[in-house]
Amino acid sequence: GVEEALRDDAAAAVQALVAEGLALSVLSGDAPSRVSRVAERLHIPQARGGATPHDKLQALAAAQAQGHRVAMVGDGLNDAPVLARADVSISFADASAVSRARADAVLLGTSLAVVAEARQHARRTMRVLRQNLAWAAAYNLACVPLALVGWLPPWAAGVGMAASSLVVVMNSQRLRHVAPIVKAEQ
Repeated sequence: GVEEALRDDAAAAVQALVAEGLALSVLSGDAPSRVSRVAERLHIPQARGGATPHDKLQALAAAQAQGHRVAMVGDGLNDAPVLARADVSISFADASAVSRARADAVLLGTSLAVVAEARQHARRTMRVLRQNLAWAAAYNLACVPLALVGWLPPWAAGVGMAASSLVVVMNSQRLRHVAPIVKAEQ
């Protein structure tokens, strides 16, 4: 018997994504029995094998019609149409050229952990972006009117603007130091 070999980090990556509250499913053109076995080993409840590119598009459209935002991870030639239609699409650097061209993001390496890590980095980046926007809005709402009516001298407004920019840049620098969140199981 031949058994599908899972990537070392597949289970940990799936667990990390499920822990984030994501509902995972597998749509594959591979034989249904193989897809079912892999999905069962990874504890992914929804799996469909033997799916054509058209089947994948229909499944994607059905999920979107129900109001779901769908992220698709694919690497094959037959994944290109669904990658182009997904709300967020991810491929890998070693994927087919068409999949890479249709994906919103192309991740380096072959580790599935980078999918979960990319999602974490994106969420963290959005948090920092919102903090920076809130800080800039607060400064502008407080200091610009004071400067306009003359209660804040121009030099103080300039120093405040420079300090505000420095706070935003320093806050953004926190994104440089990020440790991996998924470890491959030994």
